[in-house]
Amino acid sequence: MPVITIFSASHCHAEEVADRVCDKLGYQLLGNEKLLDQAASRYRVDVARLDRAMHGPRSVFNRLTHEKERNIAYLRATLAELIKDDEVVYHGFAGHLLPKYLTHVLRVCLAAPLEHRVEQLAAEKGWTRKEAEKQIDKDDEARKQWTLHLFGLGPWDKSLYDLFLPMDATTVDEAVDEIAINAVKPPLKYTQAARMALQDFLLASRVNVLLAENGHDVEAASDDGMVTLTINKYVMRLEKFEQEIKQLASGVPGVKDVKTRVGPHFNQPNIYPKLDLPKKILLVDDEREFVHTLSERLQTRNLESAVAYDGEQALSILESDAPEVMVLDLKMPGIDGLEVLRRVKREHPATEVIILTGHGSQAEREIAEELGAFAYLNKPVDIDVLAKTMKEAYRKVADASGKEGSGDDGAS
Repeated sequence: MPVITIFSASHCHAEEVADRVCDKLGYQLLGNEKLLDQAASRYRVDVARLDRAMHGPRSVFNRLTHEKERNIAYLRATLAELIKDDEVVYHGFAGHLLPKYLTHVLRVCLAAPLEHRVEQLAAEKGWTRKEAEKQIDKDDEARKQWTLHLFGLGPWDKSLYDLFLPMDATTVDEAVDEIAINAVKPPLKYTQAARMALQDFLLASRVNVLLAENGHDVEAASDDGMVTLTINKYVMRLEKFEQEIKQLASGVPGVKDVKTRVGPHFNQPNIYPKLDLPKKILLVDDEREFVHTLSERLQTRNLESAVAYDGEQALSILESDAPEVMVLDLKMPGIDGLEVLRRVKREHPATEVIILTGHGSQAEREIAEELGAFAYLNKPVDIDVLAKTMKEAYRKVADASGKEGSGDDGAS
């Protein structure tokens, strides 16, 4: 019997359909909660971070940390383990992580036009049309970002599915019957070839986890234990890099041999930060030309950074992904630097903040120190002094993280 995955637009009765398909076929329902909990336990990652990898926006720091790719690797490997016994219905985003060569997987999409879903949500919640539209737009954007990240395709592209059901014209009963009819068709039988394909997927997913934990955005595929690693991002000293990832992959149990190839996107530059440097640096300054110049100069010293142009934007970034080190101007329109510092140290105490200002006073310096600023520097600043201070701040973060045992955000 096959595995059934259901991906849906919001407010298309997907939960009810999934439950009733399980009842009709005698299948086990696999929900996101179980997937997230098992992945979090197995890989010692916070559930919220795993959930954000699927449903949230890409972090401004992701090009440096590769956190999204790493957490997706954890989810893929966990899902591979959970579907080993087949006869499973999974409803959620992660179904898209199962590759097309798993021929015993029935991929279902439930969708409906915006107008239909807006009417349903407004009636259900007692909301205005505008309120309902806003929520559904948010839901649709999350789905779009997910499938664009994985396939470069929109979420309703029919090439992603075996069965596409328009829920504005299909009842729940009809949807359940249609899925059940398709689930028993001969092409979806769990044959010996399908079992071998699943074993290859399990092995490739384990290799992907190991590579992702070592900071490598490399795609692994397996054919009866013969693993191929596809390098899709530019790296310097390619031959040395190939040797490194081959050695890593060869250590995974079940791998018989490893070969590498350069993928179609190899010429897109990628950066693998050194482990002794902060991976999440946020520069906050309303002087755009200055902050961009500062970012470029830090890059020459192997320090990559994201940028915010005011206090409000900086606090918004912190809500989703707190930096390890923040370089903060004091005089900004709206929320000033001292208020940002106050909120950072209250809500994200592990973030070290370096004040960098051209208009500071002794009184402000004293307030900043009382609020917990790591250092207080004046503009113009010697770039080597700033770089050294940032590395010292990161060392404090790393030391505190090691002592508390809470610094693991998914990296090995």
